[in-house]
Amino acid sequence: MNWITNYVRPRINSMLGRREVPENLWIKCPETGEMVFHKDLESNKWVIPASGYHMKMPAKARLADLFDNGEYESLPQPKVAQDPLKFRDSKKYSDRLRDSRVKTEQEDTILAGLGKVRGLKLVAVVHEFNFIGGSLGIAAGEAIVKAFERATLEKCPLVMFPASGGARMQEGILSLMQLPRTTVAVDLLKESGQPYVVVLTNPTTGGVTASYAMLGDIHLAEPGAEIGFAGKRVIEQTLREKLPEGFQTSEYLLEHGMVDMVVKRHDIPETLARLLKILTKKPVSAANDMNGGAIALAASA
Repeated sequence: MNWITNYVRPRINSMLGRREVPENLWIKCPETGEMVFHKDLESNKWVIPASGYHMKMPAKARLADLFDNGEYESLPQPKVAQDPLKFRDSKKYSDRLRDSRVKTEQEDTILAGLGKVRGLKLVAVVHEFNFIGGSLGIAAGEAIVKAFERATLEKCPLVMFPASGGARMQEGILSLMQLPRTTVAVDLLKESGQPYVVVLTNPTTGGVTASYAMLGDIHLAEPGAEIGFAGKRVIEQTLREKLPEGFQTSEYLLEHGMVDMVVKRHDIPETLARLLKILTKKPVSAANDMNGGAIALAASA
């Protein structure tokens, strides 16, 4: 610990009446450079008001926004082996886990909940990107499998919100084993006759894209989300060619048939509810006729 930083400076500030200003009080828009007050950004669902740029949304906020009145049952986090490989790079993996848990107040990257969206019961699974880049490890894989099992037991749809850099390298082959495990879980849900819808968010890459993130019955995506397996720079270096403008964005994938709809964050709960009611043959309220034609077209495709 630095004695001047941790003791002397706070004492001087307290005597002079100075207050520490949080570093994240203002957020800069990546597109326009506009500075947005964090409370305004939070109240607008982490979407920059002027530019419409979709910032990363915390997993807890995502679930609260999705479910009716923010009410849902949190699905338990399975207990798994911690740091099975005793991995260390620039720091111990166990230290990375501890730091991420303090930062996000979560056990791992996956949060799952059971609740109702516009009266329709469903299970939602969300990645927290701030937890080691939303990477897929043993704990995340187990939580996803348990969520699919719960949806199958409840006989309800499951909606996935991936945001990940891929498999967690600190768990090596054990992380890669989660790809087939989650794929089997998807198949079991589909065999039970329940829909599986994926809402692709920024970024969705690596092994997550190579498994459950691209196995949905319907794929929605938020505007401007980066979606792909390998990164753009890696592909360009491998092919020795310049990639098209907007490559691996939601809009590019929609144009090339890999995404069914690009939906603004504010419209996601309504769009999901209407889409899932069509897929489960439940009555759809005429009062909630948002994007009805487009959704019916996607459902029939």
